[in-house]
Amino acid sequence: MSSIVVITLFFICYCIIMLEKIDRALVACAGGVLMLLFGVYNIDRAFLHYIDWNTIALLFSMMIIVIITSKTGVFEYTAIKMAQIVNGRPIPLLIVISLLTAIGSAFLANVTIVLLLVPVIMTLVRLLHIPAIPYLITVIISSNIGGTATLIGDPPNVMIGQAVDHLSFNAFLINLTPIVIIIFIVVMTYLIFKYQYELMKKPTNASNLKSIDAKDYLQKTPALPKSLFVLFITIVGFMMQPFLHVDLTSIALAGALLLLLLTQDEFRVDDVLKQVEWTTLFFFVGLFLLVGGLEEVGLLDELARALVLYTEGDLPKTSIAMLWITGIFSGFVDNIPFVAAMIPVILELKEYGMTNLDPLWWSLALGACLGGNGTLLGSSSNLVVVGLAKKEQEEIRFIDFFKVGFPIVLLSLVICSVYIYFRYLIPFMMT
Repeated sequence: MSSIVVITLFFICYCIIMLEKIDRALVACAGGVLMLLFGVYNIDRAFLHYIDWNTIALLFSMMIIVIITSKTGVFEYTAIKMAQIVNGRPIPLLIVISLLTAIGSAFLANVTIVLLLVPVIMTLVRLLHIPAIPYLITVIISSNIGGTATLIGDPPNVMIGQAVDHLSFNAFLINLTPIVIIIFIVVMTYLIFKYQYELMKKPTNASNLKSIDAKDYLQKTPALPKSLFVLFITIVGFMMQPFLHVDLTSIALAGALLLLLLTQDEFRVDDVLKQVEWTTLFFFVGLFLLVGGLEEVGLLDELARALVLYTEGDLPKTSIAMLWITGIFSGFVDNIPFVAAMIPVILELKEYGMTNLDPLWWSLALGACLGGNGTLLGSSSNLVVVGLAKKEQEEIRFIDFFKVGFPIVLLSLVICSVYIYFRYLIPFMMT
């Protein structure tokens, strides 16, 4: 009975979210509350087990840092400088933004980089009078691709790295960066061809850029150096996290609290808190509760075990199946709980005599991270961009993103299949 209730509630909520007739945060939270009322799980289990408070706190902390930093005008300054470098040309600007997003997402959490870049993008598109949606969608896709390259780039990689001792930061870099570069080049070529007409059909105000002094947008107050300093040490903390042995959330919380303390004379704390994207945070809470229902009744575990049963423990078949099932599934349900369910299943394969599990770990990482481009619900960074864009009166529709993102996922998985087969499976079959 519980399984039927959970599947029905999840399906109804998911359909309503896709239709976008009711605020997605209300729908997700309502679904989670209904699961509580139907007794799928109790309140303690919901709040202590299924809601990922680390993700919520990380998002909240980075929102605080971005809100205060944005008040100094540094994002407008950066936006104008970027536009001037490419002379305001829309396609080169798209390439520059995508490169910055991908590289930043590899060495920071991809959620962090989109929090920093979306305000810059919104400033740019308004200055140049060009459409915002192509740039916002490109940032989402680039952040998920770039975040795949390193251990700290995307939460699924962090989870895998914590579960397997020998998969270090350098191991992720060496094994995943080459394929990420190939996928990024292919996907960006596709996006440029897709959006070139839309971006070029309307003339830009590029001629006005040369007469603008970017420094005029900087608010030369004590908050400027303070916010830049805190932002810098927070980013350095993220990059040094594997060596500091302090989790990303703690680093972000420390940075947010420090910046609030340093700037309290200029910006009231309650005014800053009013600008936090509370709707986005509550949507995450509701989404975690919805997916927690699937986990509570064992549906995620059953899916994982069915994969092993279907492949009969054959490494090449299991690796490719792992890649595709994880990639497709992660496009429709947040990849974090699915990866959490798959990790113990892969570890159990040691008991069946399968000693070389590395191809499975790389398949899981690639599928989970790249699959996040399938829909707006596939990755945390997707939802953050949607929330920030909505605040700026730019709506990224679920179906519009799906038409762009899902083909990219399929293309990415095809490329990854070839990569995994030739790099890992052929050497295994030859031994």
